[in-house]
Amino acid sequence: MSARVREPEATRARLVAAARELFARRGYADVGTEEIVRRARVTRGALYHHFAGKRDLFRAVHQQVEEEVTATVAGRLAGAGAADPVDALLEGTRTFLDACTDPEIARIALLDAPSVLGWAEWRRIEEEYALGLVIAALEGGIAAGALRRQPVRPLAHVLLAGYGEAGLVIANADDPAAARDEVEAALTSLIEGLRS
Repeated sequence: MSARVREPEATRARLVAAARELFARRGYADVGTEEIVRRARVTRGALYHHFAGKRDLFRAVHQQVEEEVTATVAGRLAGAGAADPVDALLEGTRTFLDACTDPEIARIALLDAPSVLGWAEWRRIEEEYALGLVIAALEGGIAAGALRRQPVRPLAHVLLAGYGEAGLVIANADDPAAARDEVEAALTSLIEGLRS
């Protein structure tokens, strides 16, 4: 790859990394674009070359976080899926809930994203990254005979909504670890109830 192609990618990556660090530490509302470009060691022009503004940059940060969490959950699902598809779904659930206790993920993906991006866009991004994973896990469980046969898409939406609400409970809790354990128990009961 030529230096002319790599430089814009590197500039964009520096902006996303700087914004992510600042948004995670202080939240979207308390971070200005001047601070982001200073931290990234780029010009304001570079920011506006790559992003329409601070909200657009936040969207990129949020998508990066969603992509990383989804990849982690997918890896755990794949590792646990051979023996029992329901156990794999439970392992994926635990992995997601663990991620929600990370202050950076909680701040960016759960606390700020719905208000900065608006609920509809936040939900669309969540579906883009997580819905396919939930559908695949459910289809695998049904195909293996571990889960009762039923329409997968509506069930996947219900589970995804449950995960989103569980994440919000954890992110807003005074004791995220305790909240995480409580919502895990509820989600585990729900998933175990799907066994065939």
